[in-house]
Amino acid sequence: MKKLLASFLALIFLISVNSKAEEKLTIEKQLVGIVGAITGNVKSENRELKVGDKVYLNETIYAGLGSGTQILLLDQSTFTVGEDSEVVMDTFVFDPKTNDGKIVASVKQGSLKVISGLISKKNPDSLTVKVPEGTLGSRGTEFQTMVSKGKTDTLLIGPGKNNTLGMRPGAVLVGNSLGQTLLDNPYSMTSMTKNKAPGQAKKITKNQLKKFNKKMKSLRVAKLSPTDAKVERKILRKELKKELKSLGFEKEEIKTIIKENIKKDKKKKVVLKKERVEKKKKAKAKKKKAKAEKKKNKKKKAKAEKKKNKKKKVVKKKSTKKKKAVKKKATKKKKVVKKKATKKKKVKKKKVKKKKIKKKKIAKKKKIVKKRKAAKKKKAKKKRKKKK
Repeated sequence: MKKLLASFLALIFLISVNSKAEEKLTIEKQLVGIVGAITGNVKSENRELKVGDKVYLNETIYAGLGSGTQILLLDQSTFTVGEDSEVVMDTFVFDPKTNDGKIVASVKQGSLKVISGLISKKNPDSLTVKVPEGTLGSRGTEFQTMVSKGKTDTLLIGPGKNNTLGMRPGAVLVGNSLGQTLLDNPYSMTSMTKNKAPGQAKKITKNQLKKFNKKMKSLRVAKLSPTDAKVERKILRKELKKELKSLGFEKEEIKTIIKENIKKDKKKKVVLKKERVEKKKKAKAKKKKAKAEKKKNKKKKAKAEKKKNKKKKVVKKKSTKKKKAVKKKATKKKKVVKKKATKKKKVKKKKVKKKKIKKKKIAKKKKIVKKRKAAKKKKAKKKRKKKK
């Protein structure tokens, strides 16, 4: 009972584009949900989809480039189909009295974001998404999968183990015949390629998250004016009231449940708003702290660098001074040695000169003595001649 009305509420808050056409329900077709929002070109095998259109079992949804849609299932599950995607609902069994059932969907290509509803709340293992490389078993959670050529990336969005809404912690079991990987931490992801077991769960990077968000970008960009939004709400309200009446709900009962769901939704929004504000504050404080730390470290580094440079300069100065002193000493020593050598040379030269002068004198004396002897001999010879 509550499930359809909550989907009604969800429709009111998630509308994005105009809708007028109403699909006729035949006995052969099994209704699974309603188109809540649409952007760009979204169609099935035989019709173009608009906001408020019914979606049936085994109907393939095609979203073109820059397009997307949000389908609200009868059990309050939300399927958001991203751009350039192909998604089909293979199995949808739901008992509104007991919330028992089973959901199996297939993603052939592109991206699908799933927020599980009442079926998963009752039995967390009742929602499965098939992808070319294996299967994704949702356990009461919000997750997104992205199918590209030969590879499937799966991201668990939440809720986490310690969420403030008191919700059951979410998880996704990613697996194939070669192995399994459990994602149970918000914003953890894994990749699965053909003929290989899924990779280990790891925290998503900023660039990877951008890729996931890009697939849903076209749907988030779409906006209605307040007037258009009111018209759309009225159309959808009529559609859902018809659907609820056909299932046997009473007017007063519907009103009561709607009011209760609005209250719950408001409470959740307040809590989420508070959480966001708290997160922003924490992020801001963290950023401020990091900035201050960075500044402090920079200052510290600069101071240390200055000290180091000063020390280097002092060491260099001392070294230069020492070198100069050593050089000066060596130069002085050289000069002294040179002076001594020059003095020695001069003394030696003097000695040599003296020796030469002495030799000369001796030679002169010898010459004189020789001359005198010769003169004496001559005189003696002359005397002898005279005597004869």
